[in-house]
Amino acid sequence: MRRLQTLESGPLKVNDAAGNPVDIGAVVVWRVEDAAKALLEVGSYADYVKAQSETALRRMASVHPYDEVEAEEAVEQGGHLPMSTVSLRDGGDAIIETLLDEIRTRMEPIGVSVVEARISHLAYSSEIAGAMLRKQAASAVVAARRMVVKGAVSIVEDALRELDQKKLADALDPERKAAMISNLLVVLVGDREVTPVINTGTLYS
Repeated sequence: MRRLQTLESGPLKVNDAAGNPVDIGAVVVWRVEDAAKALLEVGSYADYVKAQSETALRRMASVHPYDEVEAEEAVEQGGHLPMSTVSLRDGGDAIIETLLDEIRTRMEPIGVSVVEARISHLAYSSEIAGAMLRKQAASAVVAARRMVVKGAVSIVEDALRELDQKKLADALDPERKAAMISNLLVVLVGDREVTPVINTGTLYS
């Protein structure tokens, strides 16, 4: 059996599929299977393995978004992603298989077998890291608020349905019903405790 060798590639700076600069590195485990090919086809098979591994890593990183949020935003803004929306951060085995297949294809002509390839480093480049972290936090807040609003609307719909079933909605004119819906939404969606107000008159005074 040929001796296994390990190559640490990167971190390399690459623009992902959404155009964001990311730093990415990989570890490649390989060995020479056909010594004649390895010696005759290229001047230095070790340099060839390094160069082609880095090229494969760059290509793989450039056709996938860093994460799914960036992919969705790129599509919403009319952008075109070269491949699927499988992300570098969350793609897992799919990303590893893509990288491994790419490197193996490049190594086959010189008789080198690639045993393993895995991502060893992945992060936004330093110049945008802070901004992207703030953006991710803001996106998480928006998603949470959207879920709260959706749940609040569902609760209000259930309340109105319950009133209709008990024939209580007929006692409310459209303006009172609108006020009730508004108050319910304020209570359900608001992020502060509600201070009750007792109306001792009518809705109109």
